[in-house]
Amino acid sequence: MHMQGCDASLLIDPTKNNTSEKQTGANASVRGYDLIDDVKEAIEATCPSTVSCSDIIALATRDAVALSGGPKYNVPTGRRDGLVSNSIDANILPGPSSPIPQLTQFFAAKGITTEEMVTLLGAHTVGVAHCGFFANSIGDPALNTKLVNLCKSNTNGAAFLDQNTSFVVDNEFYKQILLKRGIMQIDQQLALDKSTSTFVSNFASNGDKFVKSFASAMIKMGKVGVLVGKEGEIRKNCRVFNKRN
Repeated sequence: MHMQGCDASLLIDPTKNNTSEKQTGANASVRGYDLIDDVKEAIEATCPSTVSCSDIIALATRDAVALSGGPKYNVPTGRRDGLVSNSIDANILPGPSSPIPQLTQFFAAKGITTEEMVTLLGAHTVGVAHCGFFANSIGDPALNTKLVNLCKSNTNGAAFLDQNTSFVVDNEFYKQILLKRGIMQIDQQLALDKSTSTFVSNFASNGDKFVKSFASAMIKMGKVGVLVGKEGEIRKNCRVFNKRN
C-alpha cells in the first residue's frame, strides 16, 4: 500500500540516505516489482517520460484482477509519481493484527467508507501471508493444524489467504472468514466486528454484489492521493526518483 496515495511511492528502493516504504513490515510481502520494471522499460523505449509508474500499477492491477476471474473495470489515467517514500511515515499503515476501529479510521481518512474497506479487503481472495503476519494466531484452536505445523517448522513459510479458491477473485474469502478460517487476525475480525460483519455476510451470500462493489471500490481507491498536472514527476525508472538539475 502506498502511504501518500496512488503515487508509486512503494516502488522506490531504499538507499543509504533514505529508508523507503518497501522496508516496512506491512509491505514486506509485496512482490512483482520486476514485472513493473519490465513494463516501464518497454514503455520508456517507445514513449519516454509519458506513462507514470503510478498508472502502470493501476493498469496492471486491473488486468491481474480480470485475468484472475474478477471484474473488468475502467481505470482513469494521468497520474504522476510521488517525490517522497519514507519507511517511518509508512509505519502507520494498519498491520495484520490492527483492530477494526483503527482500520476503519485509517480508510475513512482516505475517503473510503466502511463497506468499501470490507470490499477492498476482499482482495485477500488471492495472495499469501507469511507466518510472521499471523504468528500471533498460532494458539487459536480455529487455525488449521496444517498452518500451525507449517509455521512451527518454517518461520518464513507462507499460506494462502483464501484456503479454497486461492487463485480466483471471487467471494470465497468472505465465506472462509464466516467459517472462522481467516488466516490473519485482521481478516477474521471483519466477520466478528458488528460494524463490518453485515457486509461480510452480504458478500458471502451474493457473489455478484461483491464483484460490482469491488470494481467500484478499486476505481475509487485508485483516485486517492493522485498527483496530476505538474505535481510530482514521471519517473524514468520506477525504483528511483528522477535526478534533479
